[in-house]
Amino acid sequence: MDPTCPSECIYNLIPSDLKEPPQPPRYISIFKATVKDDMQKTKTAMKTMGPAKVEVPSPKDFLKKHSKEKPLPPIKKFDRNVPKKPAVPLRTDHPVMGIQSEKNFINTNAADVIMGVAKKPKPIYVDKRTGDKHDLEPSGLVPKYINKKDYGVTPEYICKRNEEIKKAQEEYDHYIQENLKKAAMKRVSDEEREAILQGLKKNWEEVHKEFQSLSVFIDSIPKKIRKQRLEEEMKQLEHYIGVIEKHKIIYIANNA
Repeated sequence: MDPTCPSECIYNLIPSDLKEPPQPPRYISIFKATVKDDMQKTKTAMKTMGPAKVEVPSPKDFLKKHSKEKPLPPIKKFDRNVPKKPAVPLRTDHPVMGIQSEKNFINTNAADVIMGVAKKPKPIYVDKRTGDKHDLEPSGLVPKYINKKDYGVTPEYICKRNEEIKKAQEEYDHYIQENLKKAAMKRVSDEEREAILQGLKKNWEEVHKEFQSLSVFIDSIPKKIRKQRLEEEMKQLEHYIGVIEKHKIIYIANNA
């Protein structure tokens, strides 16, 4: 008997409800965790809403009356006999009069002007025909920064950092060479790595194109199996592409 054909039975005449097959798991990209980590690195903690956990005050330290008022200065004893202002001059006191200076202020001022250095006018520029004046120095029209001694010179901290990076790279290369000699590994050239990467991307595009050509309504088992197979192939290709793009230097065994 054909298993696809039901057996003849009177109960088969009763209409039954069609059970929809369960939905396959939703496709999730493998780069989701990487993007999430990058977003967490660029975030600044407690920038808008404050700290996540604030120390709760003790019930014993409750707000008391007049606790936030500023303390008053200590009270000083008031003495009415202490004078607050200088005494009024007596009627018999007379101011000192008749004092004259022998300095000739006119000649002194003239000599200061003649012997003094002329004041340089402040540099300005006019940007309208109505004569609006503005300071020339903060306008950016004067080449001020290019005349500095350290203009165009690489800062010292950048040179130091470049030396540290170069030294670390040399130590890493030496370590890799030593391990390669011990394990007899072969390094994949940049051309081979690029060719492999382009081939994987091309295969992914072909599988993705085939995946996009599937019917919208999947109502048969072969269609489901085909869809699952295409999703697995896309996930595997994405994994390979991510590994090759992440590692610029790749080593393989000689017997591979």
